[in-house]
Amino acid sequence: MNDLIDKIIFKLEEYKNSNIKIYSSELKSYKEYINSEFKNDLPDFKDLIIEDTDENSIKETVKEYMNKDKWKSAESLDQLYDMICDCKKCDLWKTRTNFVFGSGNKNADLVIIGEAPGADEDKQGLPFVGRAGKLLTQILEAINFKREEVYICNVLKSRPPENRNPTPEEIKQCEPYLEKQLELIKPKMLLCLGTFAAQTLLKSKEALGKLRGKFHTYKNIPLLVTYHPAALLRNPNWKKPTWEDVQLLRKEFDKLAVK
Repeated sequence: MNDLIDKIIFKLEEYKNSNIKIYSSELKSYKEYINSEFKNDLPDFKDLIIEDTDENSIKETVKEYMNKDKWKSAESLDQLYDMICDCKKCDLWKTRTNFVFGSGNKNADLVIIGEAPGADEDKQGLPFVGRAGKLLTQILEAINFKREEVYICNVLKSRPPENRNPTPEEIKQCEPYLEKQLELIKPKMLLCLGTFAAQTLLKSKEALGKLRGKFHTYKNIPLLVTYHPAALLRNPNWKKPTWEDVQLLRKEFDKLAVK
């Protein structure tokens, strides 16, 4: 019996250290059992306790905890998607319609990275399908890339309400998924669209104007920064520097292809 009690306390301590929420009925049943047997007091979990919403809440919490790092062992993009598509690590799952993973060539030499899904993307579950997405397709075609040749994704996989800027916590929870995507795709070049994506990958606070127009390196992968297509729709004056950037991208990409 002592072993069982120790296991229960150990598991609850593990929840606490990992900041895993504990449903009230689960804690109550544990506490009643332990106190009835040994009169032991459990550690203070009041900051982690939440009310049960349905009978499956406890099972879902434990399931999420047990599977929280399994995605790191994914061997393909499809496998990774299956492992993370129900992610609830931040509050964006409460308002999203779809988890927007990414789309395109799973073995692409060029990966294009944006900020986060918008309203159209959230509805369809695909990145860059709205007005900005159509403009991106036109830009790619102008430098002789077919959309199906590249892979397109965002730093965040869920839409922030009202298209607000992502929070540091949302970035913290979602960025590892992007890193795993890039690890599996093994691209030869990256194109970051917009300030947020660029600053996130480059760990920089510099303005986009200072980051664009030249190549950077992300984990030994050449990375170029340019304006987000949505920004071009708001300010056509940025189309010229964007055109310069993507021409540079094509030129350097062709050099890599020769190698």
